[in-house]
Amino acid sequence: MSRNYKFHNPEGLYFVSFAVVNWLDVFTRNEYKDILLQSLSYCQKEKGMEIVAWCIMTNHVHLVFRSVDGQHPALLLGDFKRFTSKAIVKAIQNNPKESRKEFLLEQFKKAAAESSNVKEHQFWRHDNKPIELWSNKVIWEKISYIHHNPVEAGLVYRAEDYVYSSAGDYADEKGLLEDVVVFRYYG
Repeated sequence: MSRNYKFHNPEGLYFVSFAVVNWLDVFTRNEYKDILLQSLSYCQKEKGMEIVAWCIMTNHVHLVFRSVDGQHPALLLGDFKRFTSKAIVKAIQNNPKESRKEFLLEQFKKAAAESSNVKEHQFWRHDNKPIELWSNKVIWEKISYIHHNPVEAGLVYRAEDYVYSSAGDYADEKGLLEDVVVFRYYG
């Protein structure tokens, strides 16, 4: 991984994107997105993750966050990805309505077999591409990008109508995730 894509500043605000292996569309089911939401909420309350913006797409996640309790952001994100990986794979295994169960589990096993540090199922791709946000303008650009992702994908017409993101919080509506730190930019 390039040195440009590392968490250099433990107190910095970062934009990260991470995807399901092979860009598989797992988050077409709300129950899997809800696992991510519960874990993000836990990280906010128990691990010092300050979330400024977030969005869960069908096969990837975007976050703007910082670590405020001294835990290095790479470790914080790693914990989140490890926990959600196991929880979502288990949810897929136990979901009687999951028509793609065998296909998805086979893909996760194949990805694990190709990885040196994953034993049974690899759910997330290893790359996060963290980008430290250094100015108000860049912060706002990333937040706008995150919130317009569902619009660009044709899922909604207006960003704030997509409930699995913080766009509603930025439109003065209550979002699904509590305690989002809304960034105001008057550039």
